[in-house]
Amino acid sequence: MTPTLLGLPYDASSSFLRGAAAAPKAIRIALHSPSTNSWSEALVDVLGSGALADAGDLLLGDDAAGTRAAIEAGVGKVIAAGGRPISLSGDHSVTYPVLRAVRATQPKLTILHIDAHADLYDEFEGDRFSHACPFARIMEERLCDRLVQVGIRTLNAHQRAQADKFGVEIIDMRAWTAGQRPVLTGPVYVSLDLDALDPAFTPGVSHWEPGGLSTREVIGLIQSLPATLVGADVVELNPARDPQGITAMVAAKFVKELASRMLAP
Repeated sequence: MTPTLLGLPYDASSSFLRGAAAAPKAIRIALHSPSTNSWSEALVDVLGSGALADAGDLLLGDDAAGTRAAIEAGVGKVIAAGGRPISLSGDHSVTYPVLRAVRATQPKLTILHIDAHADLYDEFEGDRFSHACPFARIMEERLCDRLVQVGIRTLNAHQRAQADKFGVEIIDMRAWTAGQRPVLTGPVYVSLDLDALDPAFTPGVSHWEPGGLSTREVIGLIQSLPATLVGADVVELNPARDPQGITAMVAAKFVKELASRMLAP
């Protein structure tokens, strides 16, 4: 199955700042920048012939329900064509419809969610489909068998209760610093929110949360994944806060490493 980019230019479910809908274009520009090359650290020519495919961007507006339906259908089409989706997106709300499509072909599935935020609110500011809520919807619908979250550093009492209710495994930044690491087997889906990293590494996000992961740590996580990586998303880049393109380059690096794992024998 071929790793396949799919742009999801949507940010209408953002709770703080908009602008992340421009992320797919910015990540592609960085991915093809002549300032670097097309190879992963495992010596896979990710942008070479027959490696990473690109299905373009879905046409998405501000209608949240219509957007969710379009994303689920679009990801399903990529999978039906033999692709492993790598979604490039604006806000994190897209992960819920993406996982609806992925789960249809994966009876066993673990999600590795890398983020500063647990995104487990039952609702946020009156919206059950906010970018603060996707993993509550995912767990309610049993779209995975196991949810492992890494990098969390913004839990509150409600989200702690939600995590306990759904059996979410959380490696927060205190546990990470103490040496705890995820042990993953079987089919894995990665949802990578760029604000998982300390803002020193990814300033181009809407929600700066100090005390996060380094770029090297996230690369190491990706490289340690089982070869059965069935899909991924890279979300929450806000190009309006990334005028030098630093965060887009970090996102592009992650895309190359994710695709490299998918191409592993």
